[in-house]
Amino acid sequence: MKFIQNLLLYISAFIPMYFLILVNILLDILNHNLTFNVLNTTMCITLTILIISGIFGVVWAIKFNSYKTKKIIVIEKKNTTDEHFLGYFSLFVLFALSFELEKVSEACVFALILILVGIVYINNKLFYINPFLNILGYNFYDIKYKLENDTMIKTAKIFYRGNLDLSKKYEVNLKNENFSFLSKP
Repeated sequence: MKFIQNLLLYISAFIPMYFLILVNILLDILNHNLTFNVLNTTMCITLTILIISGIFGVVWAIKFNSYKTKKIIVIEKKNTTDEHFLGYFSLFVLFALSFELEKVSEACVFALILILVGIVYINNKLFYINPFLNILGYNFYDIKYKLENDTMIKTAKIFYRGNLDLSKKYEVNLKNENFSFLSKP
């Protein structure tokens, strides 16, 4: 079950790219630059399934996870959302603009690249690299925190919608040190 949730979080990171590619294909079909052949139809269906799966993965991670909620106090924070922007942008441009997915060979290369990136993403727990969450209004922070009734300082990478205040109590569902969501108590 954990692998499926991690896979869905990986898929969610590319929702904006899937959407751009889907729009590109559909516009080309509407403008009669492409036809509804087997490859284009399969690509449209696959992209739609990936978008829906990614949205489900984010909803699952935010609302329906089984991790214990803890109350923490944020001691130190660093908003690192902008540090990942160039990586997002270059990856999207590479995928969305450079591949002609109406060709079988390029569709196969596209799929293989997604698989290889996915292996690295999941194995290294890079869940914090997720532009879809940024589009939804979440900021990404590196924080130092302590549990409400503890003095030991720990670190984590978390998503939070809005600005994070120091010395304020928050609730967190810690998935791992690379991916968590904070909420107001």
